[in-house]
Amino acid sequence: MGLGGETGILRLSSSLVHRLTLNAIPLPSPPASPACPQALALSLAQSVAPGHRDELRGGLAAADGPEGLAPEWGEFFDHLGAEGLADLNRREQSVVRQLRDNGVTYNVYADQDSQQRPWSIDLFPLIVPAAEWSKIEAGVLQRARLLNAIMADLYGPQQLLEQGFLPPALVQGHPGYLRAMRGLRPAGDTWLHVVAVDLAHGPDGRWRVVSHRTQSPSGLGYLLENRITIGRQFPNAFNAMKVQRLGASYKALMQGLRALSPKGADARIALLTPGPYNETYFEHAYLARYLGLPLVEGNDLTVRDQRVYLKTLHGLEPVDVLIKRLGDEWLDPLELRSESALGVPGLMQAVRAGHVMLANAPGSAPLESSAMLGFLPAISRQLLGEELHLSSLPTWWCGEAASLADGLHRLERSVVKRTYPRTSSETEIGPMLSPKAMAELRERIRKQPDQYTLQSYLPLSQQPTWREGEIVPRAVMLRVFALCDGPQSWRVLPGGLVRMAPPGQAIASMQSGGSSADCWVQTEGEIDRTSMLPDAHNARAHAQQKRIVSSRSAENLFWLGRYTERADNSLRLARLTLRLLQGEQLNSADLLKWLSTAARRHGLVPFDAPDPAQSVRGFERQLIQQLGVGSGATSVGYNLRALRLSADQVRERLSLDLRALIERVDAQFTARHALLCADAEYAPQEALDALNEASGLLTAITGEQTDRMVRDDGWRMLSIGRHIERLHTLASSLALAMESGCLRHDDGFEAVLALFDSTITFHYQYQQRRDRTALLDVLIVNRDNPRSLGWVLSTLRSRLSKLPRAKEDGIKLKSLLPDPDDWTLDQLMEPPLLPLMRQIEGSMLMLSTQLAQRYFSHADRVNTSLMA
Repeated sequence: MGLGGETGILRLSSSLVHRLTLNAIPLPSPPASPACPQALALSLAQSVAPGHRDELRGGLAAADGPEGLAPEWGEFFDHLGAEGLADLNRREQSVVRQLRDNGVTYNVYADQDSQQRPWSIDLFPLIVPAAEWSKIEAGVLQRARLLNAIMADLYGPQQLLEQGFLPPALVQGHPGYLRAMRGLRPAGDTWLHVVAVDLAHGPDGRWRVVSHRTQSPSGLGYLLENRITIGRQFPNAFNAMKVQRLGASYKALMQGLRALSPKGADARIALLTPGPYNETYFEHAYLARYLGLPLVEGNDLTVRDQRVYLKTLHGLEPVDVLIKRLGDEWLDPLELRSESALGVPGLMQAVRAGHVMLANAPGSAPLESSAMLGFLPAISRQLLGEELHLSSLPTWWCGEAASLADGLHRLERSVVKRTYPRTSSETEIGPMLSPKAMAELRERIRKQPDQYTLQSYLPLSQQPTWREGEIVPRAVMLRVFALCDGPQSWRVLPGGLVRMAPPGQAIASMQSGGSSADCWVQTEGEIDRTSMLPDAHNARAHAQQKRIVSSRSAENLFWLGRYTERADNSLRLARLTLRLLQGEQLNSADLLKWLSTAARRHGLVPFDAPDPAQSVRGFERQLIQQLGVGSGATSVGYNLRALRLSADQVRERLSLDLRALIERVDAQFTARHALLCADAEYAPQEALDALNEASGLLTAITGEQTDRMVRDDGWRMLSIGRHIERLHTLASSLALAMESGCLRHDDGFEAVLALFDSTITFHYQYQQRRDRTALLDVLIVNRDNPRSLGWVLSTLRSRLSKLPRAKEDGIKLKSLLPDPDDWTLDQLMEPPLLPLMRQIEGSMLMLSTQLAQRYFSHADRVNTSLMA
């Protein structure tokens, strides 16, 4: 029997590792021939172990099992043709490449230094014929109605407990039962808006329910990516086989949520995520983009007067509906887990007041317990007056004496799960345990029987997969979704998330190294081509909603801009320093003093580093050593890592190309620096090569930010961050140059121009002049030079004037900055120039603080108690 976990680490299977090297090692391909495609496919297909259903052949694997392909698979290979079979290796490489380019990941509670793990999609889809799907659809719809009715009873009259249909220990003893929800009646009496049902295809051809997911079921985003990816590989078969589309179900969900909200069509909906280190964060960002919703974290929201608000640059915007991808226990640190930093203080109070609707309603964790499955047949007859259309796997909760005795006798033929998944996600398969392990398990169950639930072991059906020129069977499970489209009404999404176990394993779970596949549901009727694009009536509201920029996103974009510029500035100074130390300028004491002081103040070397005038090589070695990510908060490597982490926080707002460049510059520079440090010589030229490579990638990143991002409030914050950082660095560097006296010499003059990236600009305009007037004109006054202080200040003031609430705040923020329109060359000659540089440095720090207070924290707007 297979289980699909909601958490865990995705380990790459050996087949995926091999696929990642396909460009280097060509795989054998079956020769194209006029042979029947079905016969050719059968010749490439490995046999399925006896006792399992063979999806490819459409029957039970046995000595006298089916010999030909199932009708749907015969049709698939007929459309593919012999030439298509010969092309499968190339298509598999294309899938891997597309996933890599799209940044599709399954990132399991990663720490800041871990690499995101790639999502894995198998080439062949799971094909479900129309007649078979109609049975699944009816059963899943019934399950959604039943589970919703159970929720209404558990938090209402509790007749199921009083009449003995459910043991109190499974409900009130469950850590996920929320007493704070007692007596609540949600809008439209709808508790569950998204219900996921995990199904297994048994040897007898019947689909059985293995588990339910109701808190925050994952898969709705990944299955969309699977559909897009695989649909492109087999367009002819996809269209000819009448595969039902998915868009109508997602649109119905959004319409259903709005219908249930008191605000109706004007309801503001957001998707609540735990953040970028959650295992399925890619899906959260993907879904938010697809549904046209803001992706928010707990600290994006605040509760005022029992209402939920989103903190935006325009102020507090009301939120009416939250699609939560956060476990219930983390939702509100005031009433649930006090240590939660993911939730929203006061959220449960807003829910009880009816001012915000959560999809799904909190408190459904008991429904996810495997023990619940054993009680559903009787509950269905009681609440719905119906027998279950889809039967569950036979299940025994060991908390009852009779079930314990029965279960212990059948332990060798059962799968053992924890009754309360919060305590453990451990699953043990009886037929695969050694005698010693079986004895230990039996003893644990006897000591704590209520903690364990047994399910009958079901050999999972085997889905065909393409592996190195062969069709290889893999154990498969299907997660199907019922989506709310109105009050107590659901529709089943025609498809699902297909999960396959790693080779030789019986658990189909992404956390145990499994892979996924697309699900093709065939239809006998018309194909629904409904799109998620808004109709003309809602287009304006949709466009307005997309313009919202949360304060957290704005702050991360602000720091994305700052770290982009900070990394570029530190790279530029490090490159300049290494080049000059390798050149003929070592006789200039003023230049060495400027380089040494600048490197120390910008954290490129520690303050106790050797004086380059005494030990050039010692200073050089310290500089190279300090470039790495672990060398402090001012190193080149640290700035590149901070740039990537800032990008992770707003990945839904960045293009795939920009994210790929940011990840690449961080990874490549970290690897190059590790090689440098492994060499005792700390070769300066190799360090320069690494810096030059990183500088080129940063130039590309800057280009992406400048030319390929929408000029909304978020982009303005990014631009403001960059210009604040640039002004601070240029002003401080010029002040140091003036104090060191290096501008009196040609070498120092040229070094300052190089640091300002203005060498060509200066010599084009002033040829061989070296006087201070020409230098100040190019580096301070010139409005055509994007590296001059005047240009940067003027641009920054313009960006500030276009921020939200500019009449209130923009003018005040601009007043913190000097106005370059008041500057003349005569006024800027020493002595007034040095104080001006120090003034600019201070004003940048003050501006950054003021921006945080006005736009990011909203602390000045707190005027009510959370418990009011």
